[in-house]
Amino acid sequence: MSQQYVATAKKATAVSKSLVCHFTGPDDLNLVIAKGAHLEIRAITAEGLQHRLDVPLYGAIATMEAYRLTDDNCERIFVLTERYQFCVLQYDVARQEIRTRSSGSVKDRIGRAIDNSKIGVIDPQSRMIGLHLYEGYFKVIPMDTKGQLKDAFNIRLEELEVLDIQFLSGCPKATIAVLYQDQRNARHIKTYTISTRDKEFDTGPWAQLNVEHNASELIPVPAPFGGVVILGHQTICYHSGKAFITIPIQNTRMCAYGWVDADGSRLLVSDHSGGLHVVILTPDATSTAVETAHIEALGETSCASSISYLDNGVVFIGSAFGDSQLIKLNPEKDAQGTYIQVLETYDNLGPILDMCVADLDRQGQGQAVTCSGCSKDGSLRIIRNGIGINEHAAIELAGIKGMWSLRPSNTNHDKYLVQAFISETRVLAFEEDEDGDHQLAEGEIAGFQEGCSLFCGCVSGNMAVQVTKRGVVLICCDGLQEIDRWDPPTDLNITVASGNATRVVLALGGGNLVHLEVDATAKKLVQKARVQLDNEIACISLNPPSNQPVSNADPATAAMECDEESKLDSLVAVGMWTDMTVRLLSLPDLQGVSSQPLGGDTQARSVILATIADVHYLFVGLGDGHVVSFPLEVTAESTLALGTPKKVALGTQPVGLACFRNNGMVCVFVASDRPAVIYCSGGKLLYANVNMGEVNSVCSFDSSELPHCLALASENSLTIGTIDDIQKLHIQKVSLGEAPQRITHHDSGRMFGIITTSYRAVENSDEEEEHNFVKFLDDTNFEELYCHPLDAFENGSSMVSCVFANDKKEYLVVGTGYVREDEFEPAVGRLLVFSVEGQGAERKVDLAAEVETRGAVYVLNGFNGKLLACINSKVQLFRWIEKDDGIQELQTECGYHGHILALHMQSRGDFIIVGDLMRSMSLLVYKAVDGAIEGLPRKLDDGGRDAERRRVHRRRSRLQHLHFAKKCRQVDAATEEERARLEIQGEFHLGEFVNKFCQGSLLMQSSEVNSSGGMDSPLVKGQPLLFGTVNGMVGTILTLTEDNHRFLAQLQTAMTKVVKGVGGFSHDEWRSFTNGRRTSPSSNFIDGDLVESYLDMPRHNQEEVLRHVDTPVGDEQWAVEDVVVRVEEMQRLH
Repeated sequence: MSQQYVATAKKATAVSKSLVCHFTGPDDLNLVIAKGAHLEIRAITAEGLQHRLDVPLYGAIATMEAYRLTDDNCERIFVLTERYQFCVLQYDVARQEIRTRSSGSVKDRIGRAIDNSKIGVIDPQSRMIGLHLYEGYFKVIPMDTKGQLKDAFNIRLEELEVLDIQFLSGCPKATIAVLYQDQRNARHIKTYTISTRDKEFDTGPWAQLNVEHNASELIPVPAPFGGVVILGHQTICYHSGKAFITIPIQNTRMCAYGWVDADGSRLLVSDHSGGLHVVILTPDATSTAVETAHIEALGETSCASSISYLDNGVVFIGSAFGDSQLIKLNPEKDAQGTYIQVLETYDNLGPILDMCVADLDRQGQGQAVTCSGCSKDGSLRIIRNGIGINEHAAIELAGIKGMWSLRPSNTNHDKYLVQAFISETRVLAFEEDEDGDHQLAEGEIAGFQEGCSLFCGCVSGNMAVQVTKRGVVLICCDGLQEIDRWDPPTDLNITVASGNATRVVLALGGGNLVHLEVDATAKKLVQKARVQLDNEIACISLNPPSNQPVSNADPATAAMECDEESKLDSLVAVGMWTDMTVRLLSLPDLQGVSSQPLGGDTQARSVILATIADVHYLFVGLGDGHVVSFPLEVTAESTLALGTPKKVALGTQPVGLACFRNNGMVCVFVASDRPAVIYCSGGKLLYANVNMGEVNSVCSFDSSELPHCLALASENSLTIGTIDDIQKLHIQKVSLGEAPQRITHHDSGRMFGIITTSYRAVENSDEEEEHNFVKFLDDTNFEELYCHPLDAFENGSSMVSCVFANDKKEYLVVGTGYVREDEFEPAVGRLLVFSVEGQGAERKVDLAAEVETRGAVYVLNGFNGKLLACINSKVQLFRWIEKDDGIQELQTECGYHGHILALHMQSRGDFIIVGDLMRSMSLLVYKAVDGAIEGLPRKLDDGGRDAERRRVHRRRSRLQHLHFAKKCRQVDAATEEERARLEIQGEFHLGEFVNKFCQGSLLMQSSEVNSSGGMDSPLVKGQPLLFGTVNGMVGTILTLTEDNHRFLAQLQTAMTKVVKGVGGFSHDEWRSFTNGRRTSPSSNFIDGDLVESYLDMPRHNQEEVLRHVDTPVGDEQWAVEDVVVRVEEMQRLH
């Protein structure tokens, strides 16, 4: 039995709801955003939206409302989850934390759940909360003046098909308006007052029969106007019981709204295509009633799911179907005829309809490419782990051992790039050519010594130093001539050197260490100290220039000047060969301050001092690819000493370390066979892979021609480029302007195949026409190479790249179905086989074959050199044959009937597993000898497919799982029937609709990921899985070793005893499996998000968690440091 680890690689990004309120303080205006199962709380400031809180919940958010009590100066937030739990949250300003004021369950034992979204509304005067969760019932939760919630009760609701319910403003008694549809599909509005004493409805102040037949939403209008705005497809109406005003609109569907003014005079509404409009309600002479109303178009935004007006014309457009936006409404139209200015865009991957993993850069690292978004907001998103280097220049140059940048006087930019080779030093410099262009060419610095440089750098006083094994020279930056030098004793050579703006420290043979100071006034090198250590010195680091605070001094020396008050300036770090220790020595006297053994049998190859996020560190790069980090702790004598080390495996070859700045943030570049960057986020050191091959040496190179660059040397080349923003995942967007439905990678043709859907307006009509295409895009620049339009009513539903037996060519096969209004299921479909000929710019795509099918082709799979397809209720196997005339075609070999609607399929060897709409999962086997597919006995359990019953053909929205249910064959069972039966081995509630699972990882092939995609870590085994969800979440599933699962299960259990969910929600209940008929706790799955939150805990909470761990008798109590190391290792695996 295997155990799984489920963790989030990218949190949900789709916005379902947003609201503006004073939550974190009476003077704070906050934007609260609901995304899946977490809340984002941002502060609205003059500089924009500032992140304040990220609140994970043990529940998927169904609805969210803010309200304020009379005596409160801040709002409270009511949250209802999809599992009928609720909570009321309030921010404690004094403690700077969120408090749960109320929580509970509103689930009833009887009643049929409504088909539409759950409705949760709050009386404008905060007298009660109203919920519509079950057909025929309206649940009321009364509230007293202090905000205490009373016992809830249900009121019978005559209207069964309710579309919307809202509380009305300005009513003496709590009053609701109900939009409903009757048995004749006509739509009406009724109002009711609520009697909490009698627990009944009373007749409301008004009603309206026969509103527009497409009316879908009620918008309560604030006092003094009161009433509601009714959103339809062809009209927008205002109704208050006294006034009824209709605004005709072009046929469309309104998706979101948000009030601009507190008095209800202006309302923003967005239609399904992203058109933003303002509805203006004009008051009469008394200013208490609406006299007229009209609508104005403002422009186009993303397709909105929520609209929140912030302030001063700034609006947040939350989207579940495209990127969310922060926009500004201008008083006048711009040149494009729009009032809208986009200020900021927030990435949204949702809904992820399909996904594939491919090694696009051919570097052994997978990248996930998703089909994201809907309609005009459709796009491909390329997701990769680690940091990319944007190459600006590359030179074939072998044998570089070290690099440094130098700049001339009176400039803020580097000009010279110094490279050390085994027996010489070369210089590259930007020189102006005959055309006035600047080219990087070989240059010369007259004052340099011959031989291999050990260190070069600019120093104060408009000078530079060069260190070779024979001595140190001081060079004037104006004339590049030597002005002073220091030579070692004749019997000793310099082996290692480090320097900054005022000092140079040299290691000589025999353990000798020399400290030189740069006298900027006298322009001399002055020896300040010399000591002999007890072992040979392997590496040295002074506080590097890149680690210095930015200076406001003269531009010629600004980048090099030191912060003399920095404690690091009084230290030098030394790594030793023989005793494998690292030491801190004081400056200027080179006396010992602190020493630590590195452990193991590998010496330090590089050391560097760095201050990251105001914390001083010493980093040590070892010869086996590990990096050890020591925080530097302040001692009683106010000096710095080495703290508790942390060791991380980043590669397998010796490590070189270099300090650099990225957007003002100090980072450390790890040069090795698997380069990485060390940075800080959330107070923790993080390690991000760099997406390139081996790097032997690196330095900053900030030239005027190529600003903010790094120079990176490999064994055979030199690359100059800028580094991406430092974050764990990088997401690139390829806008399509239409909705992508399916994607697959054609490896040999270096292209992606995608199926897209676009909607185009019909001339002289309000209707839209659907068009579907198969497109081929280059997998490097994503330019369109070929487009194959599908027939009218033909929808692409599946796609796969495969190689057929006896044919080495890779084909791309597309499955389609003809969707017609008069057919319950498609009766006809096609299989289209595309071939790719040629390479590069000569590539050509041809339709090699096609075959008609009796139904829609929902799934395609390459199967032992053949093609396996799910066509309506049948699983069918095709083989690729060549006829006598040389024409190739697909020919049916065999099939299997026995499903209702086969929507999903995977195969391994001769076994086939099929996911059916109604019959859960079934196991089939292909018998090659008989040329037949046969069904094997199975245990029926449709829990795993429950959410698939929401499938809608027209939109092809195949929402798969609210949970994971892992089923396995019992290979060790006694009988063949038992061996073939699928038994549930693990269950886990994810809280997301999963649309796609695919094998693969976003990690570089290394000690964690081998060439076959499996994991070579002692903590996990087998191939990892990635999955994408409707809310834009990307997650990973890893198979744990038994020992690691035992460890993580104990830690998870202990954490549930200490970590209390926000809102009082239970973690065990959140992750438990339920399908309406049975509920069972999560089993054989570890919640990686919970486990990894251990890293963010304060030390005292970490210790408390470990006190709850049930360790076997005789075993030692776990140490916090050991647990942190193990959890960090798991975190790096996804």
